[in-house]
Formats: sequence, structure tokens, C-alpha cells
Amino acid sequence: MLDLLIRNGQVVDGSGEPARGGDIAIKDGRIAEIGRITEPARRTIDADGRVVSPGFVDVHTHYDAQVFWDPKLSPSCYHGVTTVFGGNCGFSIAPLSEEAAPYLLRMLARVEGMPEVSLKAGVPWDWESFSDYLAKIEGRVGLNAGFMCGHSAIRRVAMGERAVGFTATPAELAAMKALLAESLRAGAMGFSSTVSISHNDAEGQPVPSRHADREELITLAGVCREFPGTSLEIIPGVEAFGEYEMSLMADMAAAADRTVNWNVLGVQRGNEAYVENQLSASDYARSRGGRVVALASVTSPALRLNFRSGFVFDMLDGWTDVFKLPVDQRIALLKDPARRLELDRRGRSEASGAMRRVARWEGYLVGASRSKDLEGRSIAEIAAERNQPPLDVMLDIAAAEELRTVFVLPSAVDDDVWRRRADLWRDERTVVGASDAGAHLDMIDTFAFSTHLLAAARDRNLLSLEEAVRLLTAKPAALLGLKQRGILQPGWHADIAVFDPAAVGATAPYARNDLPCEEMRIYADAVGVSHVVVNGVPIVEDGAHTGALPGVVLRSGRDTATGAGRRAAAAIA
Repeated sequence: MLDLLIRNGQVVDGSGEPARGGDIAIKDGRIAEIGRITEPARRTIDADGRVVSPGFVDVHTHYDAQVFWDPKLSPSCYHGVTTVFGGNCGFSIAPLSEEAAPYLLRMLARVEGMPEVSLKAGVPWDWESFSDYLAKIEGRVGLNAGFMCGHSAIRRVAMGERAVGFTATPAELAAMKALLAESLRAGAMGFSSTVSISHNDAEGQPVPSRHADREELITLAGVCREFPGTSLEIIPGVEAFGEYEMSLMADMAAAADRTVNWNVLGVQRGNEAYVENQLSASDYARSRGGRVVALASVTSPALRLNFRSGFVFDMLDGWTDVFKLPVDQRIALLKDPARRLELDRRGRSEASGAMRRVARWEGYLVGASRSKDLEGRSIAEIAAERNQPPLDVMLDIAAAEELRTVFVLPSAVDDDVWRRRADLWRDERTVVGASDAGAHLDMIDTFAFSTHLLAAARDRNLLSLEEAVRLLTAKPAALLGLKQRGILQPGWHADIAVFDPAAVGATAPYARNDLPCEEMRIYADAVGVSHVVVNGVPIVEDGAHTGALPGVVLRSGRDTATGAGRRAAAAIA
């Protein structure tokens, strides 16, 4: 007898081949048969009028901490995601030491937008090795979850306070190599890092990985060469790549003989030259014997920013030191008319690329404020009403609310932008990702990337359904070498999403206070996703979670391979 039978659906198997009617038989966590099935089953799902596809694969999350207080990993589980990868950007929380834990906790709160009180209350912080960390979550996670070993974590554990501000000595580099090797041996998915100017710790200093020299980055990447099924992930240091960034990623890939995926590439109005420049990093790496892939974002979410955390604002020229100050001193500085003029001048005149948009103060809306009469109003409108410069208006409002006011920077896109996005998703030099699920909880809703992509593909006629599903399943699975996941075929793991193709999408984002200590996060519900199955076990039925936690803690080498299977390899091309 079968464990589960999904009947009467339109099977879109992830390979890109045309949809076909049929049933899917599941036994012992695997797909037993696809076709017209008469064998009885203990449970049956009637998928009439709906699509049955592989579960979606999210290659870039930060669920490392959330897994402790929310093992079902919401909201990803509701949006059809069945496999996630965390520990990105160098921000894993393993390995760990008693000395490093407080620093890493506060760093994570600052750089990834997780409330510090939630991290303190919801995470035990009582492990040391990567193996210890994986053991903590083994058997209590709702999705298949793998985790990279992060550069900032191993640097802080190996170097202590010297991790910030110092180049590693040969002995310290050897200690980092040993920690990384131990973590990979335990099942870490690979090595991740960041040298991005957007990443500063709780004291406003560059995070540990930003103090690494080129030799350290390439040496640590090379450790992955000895461990099958591993990969590399990095956020480069500047917005537009030059020779240094391209050669760094290419040399990391060559040293490891592994793919580097970098975060993040997005399409905006008028950035055609920028996109081509960034994609050329893949061509450059190929010419040097390496492979580099860009994570392509699905949407340009509205940014929700505040002057308390300072995230994104601190990337503006001349603004970084502002956010190193305690809040009371920062408020005093931001009230100073002379400093306001200087910040406005430098922010507007010296910003380039995407940061120009951040410095257009008149483009913001008041998103969340104690003054409810201001919520939803534009800064431009309020500035005209008060006869004040736009930045003065923002800072007056923020200073009156201890810098807790949320300002929203809407995203404006047109049909041409969407067409260019679809072209980017299909490009062999990219993979759809960059969801950041579990991070920037007060800022973005990119965690809904899967349902956003399916809705955009349908509503804007960008992609066929079969192609959209392939981009969410087989292509990312192949990139990370997942064994027998990402395509529906007999013998493979039964990770499945069932959705209504005419309705699938996501609600508008909204706030909910369901983090530890009742802290807030931005949330969006899935629409049209009726069932989600992980390893043959339904975790979502009729849009509601069943409480089951059948996910596997993925381990490199065991659950991933360096070379993808033939069908999966074809799917990524």
C-alpha cells in the first residue's frame, strides 16, 4: 500500500518538459510511480485543477537562528519551498565559542535585521562545533535545510577580538582552515563570506570577514576542494565589479574547483550596462577555469528603513560614522542643522548606482510611526506642507520617535523591467535566489520569491509555467548538487508543491508580532498553494500547517554531490 497518492493533477516535473496529467504515488518518502495509478494509499490528495511540481529550492536564506524558535521555517513552508540553504554571507552561527557568541549574536542582529532580544530568548547559543549545531536541530526541522560555514564565525572563533581590524597571522589562518575543514567534514554545505560595505557589526565596524586579505579568502575557499558536494558563496565588496572583484571570485572558484554564487543581481530601470558588467564576472571566471553564478532577484521590494539600525543608510558616503554612535548621541547629531546639510549634500551628490535612489528623500513614505496621521504619507508632501527640506522632515519625525520610525522606499517597475528580469532568470550565468528568508525581518518580503515569480510569470506572460517551475526547482538543485531532489521522477525524494496556477501568488506584506518576546517581522501569506509535501509527508494541507517536521538536516557529500546528475545538469543550462 502506498503512503500517499496525489491524484488528478497536472504534473510539471521541473525538467522543463511539458505538463502532463497524472497521479504521483509516494512510498517511504520517495516517488514510487508517476502516471495513472490504481494502487490504494493510506492518504490521498485530490489535485484536480492544480499543478503538482517539485518543492521549491531556496539557495539563500538566513534561517540559522529562526530554526530554534520556528522549526517549520515560516513563511517559506507556505510558499511551496521544501529545501533551504542558510549560513550565507559569512553569517553562520557555527562554529561557536563562549567568547564569540555574544559578539556574533549582536552582529547578526545588526547586519541581518533580527531583533537582539529575540536572538537572546529564542536561541540557546550552547554549542561549539558545526557538528554540535547540526545535532541541535536534527529531527526537528520542517524543511530540508543545509547550512554554509560562515567566514565571520570562523574568524571570530579563531582570532577572538583580533578578527576585527587585523590581518590574520599564519597561525590564525591555519586555525581557520582547521575550523572550516572540521565544519565541512561535519556536513557544512561550503564556505560563505562577505566583503560588502553594507555589512557592519553592532559597533559599526566592518564585520570580521571584511578584514580578510585576498590570500585568506582564496586559501579558505580552497579548503572546499577536499570535500565533495560543497560550494562557495560571497557578497563582493563594491557595487560594480572591476578587475579585482572578478579575479577574486574566479580565483576562489578555481582554488576550490567549486562554483561560486554571489549575491545579488537585480534589474532596475536603466541599469542595462550594470547588469551586463556584473554578468561578465561569469565569463571572466570561465576563461580562467572557474565557475561564477549570480543570484538573480525576483522583485525589487519596497525598502523599509529606519535610522535606529541604520542598515542601508550607513552605506551612503559620509554616513557610516553616524551609526557608530549610541542612539542618544545619534539623535543629537541628526538634529544639528549643519550636520544635516552635510549629510544631505554628500548623500545626494556622492551616491552612485542603486544608492542614488536611497538618497532621494522625497521618494519615501512614512511606513510606521507613532503619529498615525503621518502613516502612508509621502515625505515630499509633508515637506511641501511644512516648507522644509525632505531630509529635515525625515529626521524630525525620526528623532521624535527615538529613531524607530519606518520609512518606505517604494519600487517602481515597468513592463520592460519585467521582461529583462525574465531574461536574467533564464541566463545560464544566474540562478533565482536572494530571498534572504529569516533575515531583515523589519525590512523586506523577498522570502516570497517563489510565489512572486510564479505570479509574475503568469500575469505578465514572461515565462511558461514549465520554465518558471524549472527555475525554482531543478536549476537551483543542480547548482548546489542536491541528490535526487528538484525533479519529480521515480526513486527521487518526494518533495512536492501543489498549487492553483491561476491563483498562486502572495498577499501584500504586513507586520505580525510573532517572534520571541513578541517582536515584529514583515510577513506575507501564500495564495493558491494548497499542499506542500516534504520527504513524502504533508506539512501544509489546504494552506494550513500540519505540525509535521519531516525535514532532513542536509550534509554535504551525503545529500549533495560535486557533479549533478545528468537530467539536473541539463536543467541548469
